[in-house]
Amino acid sequence: MPKHVDILFIALSSPILVGVYENNQLIETIQTHEKSSDVLPLLFDGLLKKYTIEKLFYANGPGSFMAIKVAYIFLKSLSILKKIPLYATDAFIFNKNNPIKAIGKLYFVKISSEIKTQKLEQAPEASFSLPDVLQYSEFSKNATPLYMIGAVG
Repeated sequence: MPKHVDILFIALSSPILVGVYENNQLIETIQTHEKSSDVLPLLFDGLLKKYTIEKLFYANGPGSFMAIKVAYIFLKSLSILKKIPLYATDAFIFNKNNPIKAIGKLYFVKISSEIKTQKLEQAPEASFSLPDVLQYSEFSKNATPLYMIGAVG
């Protein structure tokens, strides 16, 4: 009988991170440098054969517009087809609230609960990591992407 798990997906930069959680605890980590559009169907094919997925979670931005769009469309489709609830939160939870590259010298920053863009001459490398324990209270049922169009300006 397959384990009942929740899946967390972070695809805002390379590498893509996928966490498998059982009873809120991280039990498996998948990391890949492939494009999300190429690897998502293969990853989830394997996960669906191995586990019963109860909930889907993802970082809905800010970050690469294309990566966010691909992740959202894929996960939303999977959510609808398999009747698996989809939840989202912003990416700052997974990088210790460090600035996230937008374009040029513009970076996304989170001040209080507001996400803005700031010009930074030097910013720390924002690497993302999967939490050991999945905190459901950090996520929302509003899973639409945070495209943060302000970064283009």
